[in-house]
Amino acid sequence: MRIRVDTQDLKIGMYVCELDRPWRETPFLFQGFEIRTEEELRTLQQYCRTVFITASEHDHVLSKPRSAVTNSFKPLSQAEPHKPAAGLIDQAMLKINNHPGARPVYADQTTLEEEIGLVRENFAEAREAIQEVMWEAKFGKSLNVPGARKVINKMMESALRNPDALTCFALIKKKDEYTAMHSLRTAVLSMVFGRQLGLVPQDLELLGLGALLFDVGKMKIPSEILNKPAALTADEMLMMKGHVAWSAEILEKADQIPAAVVETARRHHERYDGSGYMDKLKGDAIGLFGMIAGIVDYYDAVTSDRVYRAGISSYAAMQKMYEWRGSLFQPQLVEKFIQCLGIYPVGSVVELNTGEIAVVAALNRLQRLKPRVVLVRRADKTPYLEKPITNIAGRLTLEGRPCEVERVLDPAACGIEPSRYLPLPATF
Repeated sequence: MRIRVDTQDLKIGMYVCELDRPWRETPFLFQGFEIRTEEELRTLQQYCRTVFITASEHDHVLSKPRSAVTNSFKPLSQAEPHKPAAGLIDQAMLKINNHPGARPVYADQTTLEEEIGLVRENFAEAREAIQEVMWEAKFGKSLNVPGARKVINKMMESALRNPDALTCFALIKKKDEYTAMHSLRTAVLSMVFGRQLGLVPQDLELLGLGALLFDVGKMKIPSEILNKPAALTADEMLMMKGHVAWSAEILEKADQIPAAVVETARRHHERYDGSGYMDKLKGDAIGLFGMIAGIVDYYDAVTSDRVYRAGISSYAAMQKMYEWRGSLFQPQLVEKFIQCLGIYPVGSVVELNTGEIAVVAALNRLQRLKPRVVLVRRADKTPYLEKPITNIAGRLTLEGRPCEVERVLDPAACGIEPSRYLPLPATF
C-alpha cells in the first residue's frame, strides 16, 4: 500500500513512488526509486514536503529489490554512457535543467528591462569593434586589442549583472555579417556560460576576448570559399580548417594579447575524444577555455542561418550536444551549458498549455520551467496586439491549472522571427 510520509521522516531504504510535485520539476531521473544515500534524502527534503512510499500492512517500510532499481540521483554523464532514445534525451535534459546545481553562482542585480538599456550602447560598440578587428586581420594591420578588451570588459560586467539582456542582443543574426557577428555572439555566450560556471571576472574577460578573436584567421580565406553556398571540396575544407593556425599566428604577433587568448583560438576546434583539429588534443588536455569555446562555437554555428543551410532550433542543438557528451564535448560541461541556457533558452518559440504561442524573453533562475515570455498568438492563433513580457509562473489555464510550456516549436515553421518580439531597441 501507499503511505504519505513527511520528507523529514524519510529513511534510507524507503521506496518513493510519488511526490507532492511533478517529477519533471525535480532532479530525479526516474519516477519511483529507492532512497540509497544521504544526498537523495537532502534533495527530497529540499524539493518536497511530503511523498508517498510503498509499504505492506505488516512492515513499516517495504523497499523494492535493489536489482530492480536504478540509482536515481547521479550526474547524467555517468548514468547513461550509451546513446539514449530521443524520449530519454528529453527526459534527461529536463532533469539536468532542474538539478540543484543548476542555480548560478552569481545573483542577478538588474531586471532584463533595466539591463537592455544599460547594455544597448555597449553592444553597438562591440559590433563595430569586431568588424574593425576583422578588417585589420584581413589586410594585415595591427589589431586594435585595447579597443576589443574595452568592449569585452563592458559586456562581461553586463553578463554578471543579468546575462539575459546580452543573450537577447546575441539573437540578432544577419547572413551577410556572419563571421563578425558569430565572433561577437560566441564572446557573449562564453561569458554567460562562464558566469554559470562561477568563473571570476578576470577569467571571464580572458574567455570572452578569446572567443571574440578565435576566428580572425578566417579573414585569410577567400570570400568565395568562406561564403560558398554549397558543400566544400576536400581542398577547400582543408583551407577552411587552416583558419585555426592563422588565428593563432595573428594573435601571437599582436600586442597585448594574453597567452590564454591565443590558446583559446588554437583549441576551439579540438574535441574531447581527440577527433578535432589542429593538434588532435584529447580530454582535459584541451583546457577549460578551449572546451568552452568549442561548445559555444558549435552551438551558435548550428543555430544560425547560413548561405548554404538554415539553422536548427536551440533545443535541437542541445539535444545533439547531449548525445555527443563524452565524445565531442566534455560531459559535465555539456550538462552545465544546458543548465546555463535552460531547456527553453531566450529566443525559443514555445506553445503554452493554454494554447498560446510565445517567445521566451528571460529565464526564471528559481523556477526554471517557468520562463518570462512575450505572448505572440492567442489560443485561437490570432495575434496579440500588445506584447508585454509575461511571467507564466503567475498564470493559470482556464481550467485553473498552472500555466507551463507544453512544447518547443520550430520558429521557421511558425513563421515567427524571435528577435522581433524581444525587448530590443528598434535600431537593432
